[in-house]
Amino acid sequence: MTLEILATLMLVAFFVLLLVGIPVGLTLATTGVVFGYLGFGLTLFNLLPHRIFGVVTNYTLLAIPLFVFMGVMLEKSRLAEELMDVIGLASGRLRGGLGIGIVLVGVLMGATTGIVGATVVTLGLLTLPGMLKRGYDKGLACGIICASGTLGQIIPPSLILILLADITNQSVGTLFAAAMVPGLLLSAIYILYLLILGMVKPEMVPALPPEERAAISTAQLAGKVVRVVAPPIGLVIAVLGSIVAGIAAPSEAAAMGALGSIVVAAIGRRLTLNVLRETCRATTRISAMVLFILICAQAFSLAFRGLHGEALVQDAFRLLPGGIDAAIWFLMLLIFVLGFFIEWIEISYIAVPLFLPIFIHANVDLVWLATLICVNLQTSFLTPPFGWSLFFLRGVAPPEVTTNDIYRGIIPFVGMQVLALILVFAFPGLATWLPKAIGW
Repeated sequence: MTLEILATLMLVAFFVLLLVGIPVGLTLATTGVVFGYLGFGLTLFNLLPHRIFGVVTNYTLLAIPLFVFMGVMLEKSRLAEELMDVIGLASGRLRGGLGIGIVLVGVLMGATTGIVGATVVTLGLLTLPGMLKRGYDKGLACGIICASGTLGQIIPPSLILILLADITNQSVGTLFAAAMVPGLLLSAIYILYLLILGMVKPEMVPALPPEERAAISTAQLAGKVVRVVAPPIGLVIAVLGSIVAGIAAPSEAAAMGALGSIVVAAIGRRLTLNVLRETCRATTRISAMVLFILICAQAFSLAFRGLHGEALVQDAFRLLPGGIDAAIWFLMLLIFVLGFFIEWIEISYIAVPLFLPIFIHANVDLVWLATLICVNLQTSFLTPPFGWSLFFLRGVAPPEVTTNDIYRGIIPFVGMQVLALILVFAFPGLATWLPKAIGW
């Protein structure tokens, strides 16, 4: 049996094991070790420890547990609850204002916590019953919450960007800077959509009732905005600003963010021993899951590369008409389709490295390419049957909200994410302007 056939069977086995429900880490390790042994015997096991050592000693990856700690601490301190209360009231005069408030909270939560599950669950519990009570369309309300909760995957600091920086061998600060404008662009597209709905179909996105808006004065509302919104914004500026400006390395800024999240929780009188204990447990669990998958992916990538899998992929790409642009869109389509079935970590460490040599050889701007991938990976959280945002919201949605309502509601937001992807592709400066402007 030739090495190319083994490489093909290896990919098939990987997807079969995933579809039958085997955890992704074990799937990666099993397929890598089995097919690597079939192809090379024990030689693979002589190379594997060196690859694993490279992962566990990677200084850049130190930022992962620190950013996760920052996010979990802010989530445990109920930051989203206070933000939603203030921003919802501030934007409630507009038709669609409550939905816009949720998008803005998603932006702030994305820039501080970046944890999709926590954001979707929190927004679902806090806002979905109120939106339905005020007459919002059920599907639209679900779509707003799911889409806003995923903004943390493109708005820095994002775990996706940290891993893509490692995969593409780019600076974390450069990718953070590159993703800022596309992330805000996607948020602006959501807001514009809600404003247009408010004009075209006002019954789907009613404004807050006058009596509810009159319950708090303008001066009181302004005071609450400053007290509640200023601390997380200050934390974001301190963390991201120090990275983008080159003052601190990502791991150093992440440490500052972790300490800052403790300070924000203390200011809000939410810091207790139990909160700290739960934050440490959740951080350990999430970080261990991510790093375990990264370690298992080394066996897979080492075996696949040794089986000439990369050469097989490159030969297949040469058959595509349309040159390098067609190759990029083929990768985007593949990522979009894979997002229906597997998570962003597997997509990042399986699909992306397979095609990366092709784009490096073609001198494609890897910062722009990584931003395209990050925008595209947003869809993996919203596309059924395995869109995690849908599962998270389904778990906390009221009984009158059906699964069909959730699926119906996310369709326009997936379309808007595709639109953002097309815009970033058509105008590369959206991703490359800020890194160049600050000298990265």
